[in-house]
Amino acid sequence: MGTRDFTILLVEDDSDHAELVFRCLREQLPNARVQHVRDGQAALDYLLRRNEYGDPATSPTPELVLLDLRLPLVDGLSVLEEIKRSPDLRRVPTVVLTTSDAPKDLQRAYAAHVNSYLVKPMDFEQFSRQVQDLGLYWIGWNRHP
Repeated sequence: MGTRDFTILLVEDDSDHAELVFRCLREQLPNARVQHVRDGQAALDYLLRRNEYGDPATSPTPELVLLDLRLPLVDGLSVLEEIKRSPDLRRVPTVVLTTSDAPKDLQRAYAAHVNSYLVKPMDFEQFSRQVQDLGLYWIGWNRHP
C-alpha cells in the first residue's frame, strides 16, 4: 500500500463488529483513519458536517463509507439515499456491510446506487478476511478520480 493517509467512515451500532472491523483495517491499512459512528443520524451529521462534526479538520470527508443497514435513529438505507443524493458525497464509495441478505434490502440498496453490498459472514475468520479484502479493494486497488 502507499503511504497516503485516508479516512474511512464506519457506521455500525454493534460494538463487537466495529472492533473487528477496526482491527482488520488497522492491520491491513495502517494509514487508515477510521471514524466510527453508532447510528444513522450521527452518520448524516458527520457526512453533512453538522453539530459536533462541523470542522472538516476533525471530520474530513471519507474516502470510503462502510454502512450497516440496521441502525438506530435513521436506518442505513436512508443514510445511503442521502449520500447518493448529495452532489458533494455521491462519489464517495459506499459499501453496505450487513447481516441482512433479504432480497428487498439488496434491491433497495442497489436502487439507491450502493457501490457494493456485502453480507457479514457468521464465522469470525471469514468476516475478518472479508473486511481485509474490502479494505484492500476500495483503498488499495481501486482508483479514485
